[in-house]
Amino acid sequence: MSTKVKPLVGIVTSRKSDGTIAGNGPLFIAIQKKLISLNGISFVFIPEDVEDEVIYGYVYSPEHNCWKKDCFPFPDLVYNRIPFRSSEKDEISQRFFSLLKEKKIPFFNPCFINKYELYQLFKNDTILKNYIPETILVSEPEDLFGFLMKFRSIYLKPAQSSKGKGIFRLRLAGPSKLKLEGIKRQEYYQSFEQFWMEWNRDLLRKSYLAQEEIDSSEYDGSRFDFRILAHSHHEEYLLTGVGIRLSEQQDVTTHIPSGGKILPYELFQSKEQDELFQTIVSNAGKVLSSHYGFFGEFTIDAGLSKNGRYYIYEVNSKPMSFDEAAIDEKKIEHLCRLFLNLSQNA
Repeated sequence: MSTKVKPLVGIVTSRKSDGTIAGNGPLFIAIQKKLISLNGISFVFIPEDVEDEVIYGYVYSPEHNCWKKDCFPFPDLVYNRIPFRSSEKDEISQRFFSLLKEKKIPFFNPCFINKYELYQLFKNDTILKNYIPETILVSEPEDLFGFLMKFRSIYLKPAQSSKGKGIFRLRLAGPSKLKLEGIKRQEYYQSFEQFWMEWNRDLLRKSYLAQEEIDSSEYDGSRFDFRILAHSHHEEYLLTGVGIRLSEQQDVTTHIPSGGKILPYELFQSKEQDELFQTIVSNAGKVLSSHYGFFGEFTIDAGLSKNGRYYIYEVNSKPMSFDEAAIDEKKIEHLCRLFLNLSQNA
């Protein structure tokens, strides 16, 4: 396919274990429809289908409501939507990203984020350090035991995971008794030693971190979190939208797949809070891009304690679609405007 449209956006993803193309189909279709209205076009591909001068990929046709395979020149920019950490780290993907750098083709987002690395980055920022829960990397049992005794209730999170996978809460349930709660399970241990004996292999192999539990503000008796969406705009980062997630079926996490519920942001919105979120977004975007490479978008999971203090829990580099239609529409608009700006500057 020879094309003179601009921008030509390549959306890179990967294969699933069954050989089919992975990724957020509705997002890719929405991007294509919006880009066409801006005289651009997008195609979806995997690193294995990149050749020296061309890329084989798939283009969505709104007119025929189907995907068609075609051959494309190298795009003006690449939007990284590889959904699996293992795929992004493999040799073929890394070679492809190196090729983009050689060809001076801009791309974002550069990578998944390691949760403990993020904590260290934000801890060294003069603004962001004020919003980080105390966190340690699980390594020695003595350190984890001391951390648990200090806070009495902590979260255990894999350093490299998303969507609440693998998260547990560990609480003191008596002088020596411990209670471990997951999304679908809970167990009691008679001592820390018993807990460590059962869990140390997983905690160390998956590079878990421990984080103090924040006594979260509640709405109708359930804790809630903020999902903050941000996009790059010229040299700045702007707040695109905020969603609210309320824990219902369990209170370890507020993620929708784990039983969380959506509430309208207007219930909690204030001018001061919006200004605070904009400050956090601006600093977070600059810190991330400075360390990892250009971040065009990200989401922040944040919370508010009962004593009125805000906290940053996590940052996600590959935001999924928002359930709130208005936020998702803004996401597509801001993404496509970013595509235009990057292609003009390339």
